[in-house]
Amino acid sequence: MFFTSDISCLSTHTSSESEGMACSTNSEKRVKFVVVGGGIAGVTCAEQLASQFTSDSVVLLTAAPLVKTVTNYKRVAKILEDFDVEEQPSTVLEGKYPNLKVIQSAVKTLQAEEHTLHTEDERSFHYEKLCLCSGAKPKLLNRNNPHVLGIRDTDSAQEFQKRLSTARRIVVVGNGGIALELVYEVEGCEVIWAVKDEAIGNTFFDAGAAQFLIPSLALDKPERAMPCKRARYTTEPVADGAAAGMSEATVETGSALGPDWHEGISLRGAEKGSHNVTVEYQCGIKQICTQQEILQSPPGGPQSSDAGDVFFGGTWPVYVQLTNGKTYGCDFIVSATGVVPNTEPFLHGNNFELGADGGLLVDEHMHTTVLDVFAAGDVCSAGWEPSPLWQQMRLWTQARQMGWYAGRCIAAEVLEEPIELDFCFELFTHITKFFNYKVVLLGKFNAQGLGQDHELLLRCTKGHEYIKVVLSNGRMMGAVLIGQTELEETFENLILNQMDLSAYGEHLLDPNIDIEDYFD
Repeated sequence: MFFTSDISCLSTHTSSESEGMACSTNSEKRVKFVVVGGGIAGVTCAEQLASQFTSDSVVLLTAAPLVKTVTNYKRVAKILEDFDVEEQPSTVLEGKYPNLKVIQSAVKTLQAEEHTLHTEDERSFHYEKLCLCSGAKPKLLNRNNPHVLGIRDTDSAQEFQKRLSTARRIVVVGNGGIALELVYEVEGCEVIWAVKDEAIGNTFFDAGAAQFLIPSLALDKPERAMPCKRARYTTEPVADGAAAGMSEATVETGSALGPDWHEGISLRGAEKGSHNVTVEYQCGIKQICTQQEILQSPPGGPQSSDAGDVFFGGTWPVYVQLTNGKTYGCDFIVSATGVVPNTEPFLHGNNFELGADGGLLVDEHMHTTVLDVFAAGDVCSAGWEPSPLWQQMRLWTQARQMGWYAGRCIAAEVLEEPIELDFCFELFTHITKFFNYKVVLLGKFNAQGLGQDHELLLRCTKGHEYIKVVLSNGRMMGAVLIGQTELEETFENLILNQMDLSAYGEHLLDPNIDIEDYFD
């Protein structure tokens, strides 16, 4: 599935390959820096280290056949940034940084006291500094059910595309980013969308924004001007994971998909037509049944459905009973119910302290509670006192910021230089796209942690824009911008400056006032 470049200390090594990699044994390599994870956090951290320490060796370990790189980076405002994510072969990174070696293999064990990392393909690395950027893994409804599929990495996206091509109906469970993108993009297949909340997209916006977006599900998607090049899914096939020195678990593990992961691949089912989405609110999965279990169920069991789905003699491969009493037959189930930090196998035998969400706890310098081990991205939990305007969310923007900052922190420790918490952690910012609308989230965009001590200002133009501002004591604490509002830089400044806006009242969002020009 990928080329695994053996860097063991053999006579075939060139001088550049061997530089900084003197071995204590034939199977152990001594390297200055090891970074685990081929996602944005890991790649960004490895690039930072390789560029700062050009004469020292940097090893990037990744379980995926391709690595994620940031492209088309653009600073939108002081903190707010926008970029694309592109999957590339390791040779691109190695060509850019001669002292960086990318190795496709998962971590088997970590012996932190010995500063040694062992991989699934029986290699060992003795490091001076280690940064864990292993990301997160999906929380599947039922990992052992062949009809339940999670979408997290390249392999699972390919499997989803393959199954969808012959599907008539699928059930999507979840209300996060993957679910939002999925239900909008799938065509030629009926979608039953089960969400546990009163509105869609509860993680990112409120019920008002959800109502603004819902009509898009019934519209034909606009034609794209040109194919998206953010994601590349072509890899060299491998017949057997063991042949590449990887366990079965390693083959299934990869770094998370990037923004717009669905572009460039066909998400069309077996039926004609475009969108056909039914949303079931405030419910979850009560039971997953086979056709035989449905037919043998007692009266009042999953056979009785208020959805009008009659199963007697049906031919669906799997059936889903929802907690609202409805039952649907479908071809397969997509579990998009969130992720958990991928801390295995680092915990065994090591004294890592974990955050409340199960991530590796890191301080303001991205250092874990284990000597010389740092962490960044989805695998870690921020352990410092956060800014009143920032919160951790496992998103691509934060993965890049944390990876970049972790690289700087490691360099500062090696060079014995002081470093302060980066300014990017002063304000939460995120740019994404849902239902073909640009979405910008700033600060406490959903009034997180503000209790009742806040007020909301709204401006909505159907099919064009949705603007929500969160105010507390007259000061802007957060905002949601949907559509081409061009207000992100102005609002970022207003939040950072904490200017008293009480005098403006509702006129702050008056469409007849050029806010951007007024506060310039």
